[in-house]
Amino acid sequence: KTTLAHVIARELGCGIRVTSGPALERAGDLAAILTNLQPHDILFVDEVHRLPKIIEEVLYPAMEDYALDLVLGKGPAARTVRLDLPKFTLVAATTRAALLSAPLRDRFGHLFHLEFYTSQEVEAILTRSARILGIALADDARREIAKRCRATPRIANRLLKRVRDFAQVRGDGTITAAIAHDALTQLEVDPLGLDAVDRALLRTIIEKFNGGPVGLSTLAAATSEDAGTIEEIIEPFLLQLGFLDRTPRGRTATPRAYAHLGVPTPERAARLL
Repeated sequence: KTTLAHVIARELGCGIRVTSGPALERAGDLAAILTNLQPHDILFVDEVHRLPKIIEEVLYPAMEDYALDLVLGKGPAARTVRLDLPKFTLVAATTRAALLSAPLRDRFGHLFHLEFYTSQEVEAILTRSARILGIALADDARREIAKRCRATPRIANRLLKRVRDFAQVRGDGTITAAIAHDALTQLEVDPLGLDAVDRALLRTIIEKFNGGPVGLSTLAAATSEDAGTIEEIIEPFLLQLGFLDRTPRGRTATPRAYAHLGVPTPERAARLL
């Protein structure tokens, strides 16, 4: 998302200021950024769903009228000052659009939903990253890494650097398919991109709770993980793969999860399939 914002700025031939929702705690933080924008600049706000409500309200006149309404002073002596802003473009990104307030969401001129990268696109990114890092990357090794990165360039680049470390220590620096496979196996990243934490969560549901359903708080206690971490970081990819179901009674492991872990599917889960 950040890369796309920079591409837009480059195509428009203008400057770009990058910030994030959690970084804007007070109205003054946003005012400082907006008043320092040059005409036609782009302001990119990542994780926009984490903007405080007071910051959202400051944004409304800035988005509609290119103006900033500030309150100076307190109590009876308080007064409102309107500052004119240069024409600018606001680009915001979020992975949780449902958490955006309707007034803020409706003020954006365009709403776009980004699809996951294809394997070919991830491989192209890995090829470029390998060239920048000066790494010799075999085609089979590139496909192996692309297969295990969850279609996320950030993860692909991280895995590439870790596999490079293995290649430099245990080989001649060239990343072959065998080196990539051994490195990713030792990193506990399986062929579908699941790591040790993902598999531990599935095994907990299957082995301790007979496949579920199990509530989130119970699952968090059983795995010693924070409930928010499970819900926001671990579960989305498992749901995407079809390894996990969320039901009104809790989380359940699907027959696909049993098959992936090599665990016999119980009759109840087989009927669900």
